Amino acid sequence: MSDFTHLNEQGRAKMVDISQKDVTKRTATAHSSITVNHEIYHQIVNNTASKGNVLNTAQIAGIMAAKNTADIIPMCHPLPLTGIDIHFEWCTDNNQYILNIEATVKTTGKTGVEMEALTAASVTALTIYDMTKAVDKGMIIGETYLESKSGGKSGDYTRSES
Repeated sequence: MSDFTHLNEQGRAKMVDISQKDVTKRTATAHSSITVNHEIYHQIVNNTASKGNVLNTAQIAGIMAAKNTADIIPMCHPLPLTGIDIHFEWCTDNNQYILNIEATVKTTGKTGVEMEALTAASVTALTIYDMTKAVDKGMIIGETYLESKSGGKSGDYTRSES
């Protein structure tokens, strides 16, 4: 018998059985960011990018990514998501243009939505890159991490600032 939750008795991959877990409200919020140059910043803020509205497209891509996480992350359970919201906030200190991305995903189910939130934040940043790479390919997608989660057997989690 294997001690690894995602391996069967033969040492092969398996999806964890969650049938005995309780249905609870679950929420997860993830963060990512992308650093862009001055020109891309102005194109996004003024909605003048040649490919269209960058933030609207990235937001839709992030929502679609959360909904399809189980299709691309092998051991994720398909979940009935009850809400997905993506927020943007610019940080323009010291001639740097950093767009912070916050993705919050909710469900009522037997397993959490951390992977859906992380996927949403990541794909949102990747879509911004894709829509503006003709201007500058030197953009930097920043750290992506789980900010918080609630619900489930393991309880609540909030990332510490340190």
